[in-house]
Amino acid sequence: MKEATSLGSFVFDLPDSDAALAISGSDQNILHQLELLTGASVVLRGLQLVIGGQPSQLERAVGSIELLRYLWQEGQPVSLIDLKAAVSSLDKGRGKAHAELGNRVLARTSRGNHLRPRTLHQKEYFEAMENNDLTFALGPAGTGKTFLATVLAVKMLNERKVERLVLTRPALEAGERLGFLPGDLQQKVDPYLRPLYDSLHTLFGQEKTTNLLEKGVIEVAPLAYMRGRTLDKSFVILDEAQNTTSSQMKMVLTRLGENSRMVITGDITQIDLPSDQLSGLVEAAELLKDLDGVAVCRLTSADVVRHYLVQRVIDAYTSKKRR
Repeated sequence: MKEATSLGSFVFDLPDSDAALAISGSDQNILHQLELLTGASVVLRGLQLVIGGQPSQLERAVGSIELLRYLWQEGQPVSLIDLKAAVSSLDKGRGKAHAELGNRVLARTSRGNHLRPRTLHQKEYFEAMENNDLTFALGPAGTGKTFLATVLAVKMLNERKVERLVLTRPALEAGERLGFLPGDLQQKVDPYLRPLYDSLHTLFGQEKTTNLLEKGVIEVAPLAYMRGRTLDKSFVILDEAQNTTSSQMKMVLTRLGENSRMVITGDITQIDLPSDQLSGLVEAAELLKDLDGVAVCRLTSADVVRHYLVQRVIDAYTSKKRR
């Protein structure tokens, strides 16, 4: 970065056209959003990004571009979510902490892309999983709860810190019954386990995932299959845990064996249990929050890393419930 000759502007010299495309977005929509968020003027001229405005506007715009350097410098597209997270960190005085996200490469996808936490809460959640044998992650859809847990599980599997990965979720559905679906039990529950398969395919690719499933190194099963087992040297992920009963939660928590780790994820705003039944996730997170070796992480709509509209949808429904 170098200061331009005219007062009140800065110029970023971009390394190549890939970086220019990564920071500008399709139809330069990211630059337009940067203008809306900071009030600065942002213009891309070839391989130079020129930012102008008042000192406070410049500080926020330039600071945001710097925080996102680890993405655009590698030619990785900057999303609106990444941009908003950077601006929010600056506004909260946490720019230095946000800058560390660039150094926190968690894994590579099957296509070779770097996976990093995209918000500070995601980074804190990942570190909590690394440092505790039992972690609860509560937050809305799209915050990366299950995916980040799967990333750490795969990392520990590759490092031989665990011998198998067990992913499970309750087959409780809103408004449907499994009995109406065709096929045997495994075929009936597979649609409810599909999000877990999707995470594995992203990390391993479909062929290697299938191979590991066939060998039993990875097990994807409904919660009912966990009863009576002891899971030693395993990384266990219980997904959609807001739909577990108190007895189901106690059952799965007591499956944890030696040299194992467990992550429990769920969205307590999406409970499908009968209204008079307490969610096992809500109860367990409260009962166990002060125990050594247990972490309770809470993510918010600000950590949603899907389409930017998902964040707005969550906020709209949250606002409706408060009225």
